[in-house]
Amino acid sequence: MDKLLNYKIQGNGEPLLLVHGLFGSLDNLGLLARGLQERYQVISVDLRNHGRSFHSKDHSYASMAGDISALLDHLGIHQCIVVGHSMGGKVAMKLASTQPERVKQLVVMDMSPVAYQTHRHDNVFSGLQAVNERRPKSRKEAMVILQQHIEIDGVRQFLSKSMYTQDGVIVWGFNVDTLLEQYQDIVGWSQGQPYSKPTLFMKGADSDYISAEHQPQIKAQFPLAKAHIIANTGHWLHAEKPAEVLRAITKFLDKSK
Repeated sequence: MDKLLNYKIQGNGEPLLLVHGLFGSLDNLGLLARGLQERYQVISVDLRNHGRSFHSKDHSYASMAGDISALLDHLGIHQCIVVGHSMGGKVAMKLASTQPERVKQLVVMDMSPVAYQTHRHDNVFSGLQAVNERRPKSRKEAMVILQQHIEIDGVRQFLSKSMYTQDGVIVWGFNVDTLLEQYQDIVGWSQGQPYSKPTLFMKGADSDYISAEHQPQIKAQFPLAKAHIIANTGHWLHAEKPAEVLRAITKFLDKSK
């Protein structure tokens, strides 16, 4: 492993790692980072094929967990708290199950350790590919293209944070081809060893990423798991209710020291 993830460090104290979700970047969890940096050394990362990190044809959870481990080695951190959202939650769970000694406490935001059957991102991939094919010269032009495929303005705005200008053309920070090719693996899951340290699963009340039927798998893989529901939020609970999410994380970390 000779490539390091792009990362950002804020604050001082016990190390805490923040891991973003699919199509995201380290900036997505910025509100949490700002709140947590008062008490922790917060390390935010761009996962491979995202943000300013390297692109690869491999996007497996084992590889992504390996990237995190290599970065912790580079920073001289043996053990840390890990907080992950969505796909980043699965990366965090994979790290905890394969290298439990590295993860002191685990917080998973709106993701279960299961293989999902639903394809939720077909329209997003259509929009991303359309932008790649039509090579827009401006962000405004790119947003018009996206609008033809993605109805929800909030989703378009979220994706636009990963737009860059390269040689006069708008390009994506993430690796669209690999993410599309490996989408089945991204929504999939292979069960690992149980992680028997304090774990918090946070769910957006209006989201279906964590459901009652996932409870057996959660308990089998994370026997000490606790649940916390954030009312009136969907999958993007940390963006919709950052203060509530921050409070729940802090309370859990304090109680489970």
